[in-house]
Amino acid sequence: PEADLIVIYDELDLPLGTIRIRQRGSSAGHNGMESIIGTLGTQEFLRVRLGIAPEKKILKPFTKRQLKVVDEVLDTAAEAVKVILTEGPAAAMNRFNRKKEDEDEPD
Repeated sequence: PEADLIVIYDELDLPLGTIRIRQRGSSAGHNGMESIIGTLGTQEFLRVRLGIAPEKKILKPFTKRQLKVVDEVLDTAAEAVKVILTEGPAAAMNRFNRKKEDEDEPD
């Protein structure tokens, strides 16, 4: 059932390296999410959104520093999914939906 589904996807509206977990909601204009919601016929499923920075920056390849951030956020996303599965979505949101102290985008 959709209640057991976790979708992990890139999010242009979040700074590179940011993770946001949501339990439900609209697609917010994300084409992939629109497709999933349309196919399932519901918005009631967990999402783990991974920030990839503003659109203008993804037109160029990531720098070495940015690639390091991508690697780190993928590890953190895996940890977030483990917390969702073992402690529940609320615990994961409390732990991972925090702003980083330095949320500047890496160059």
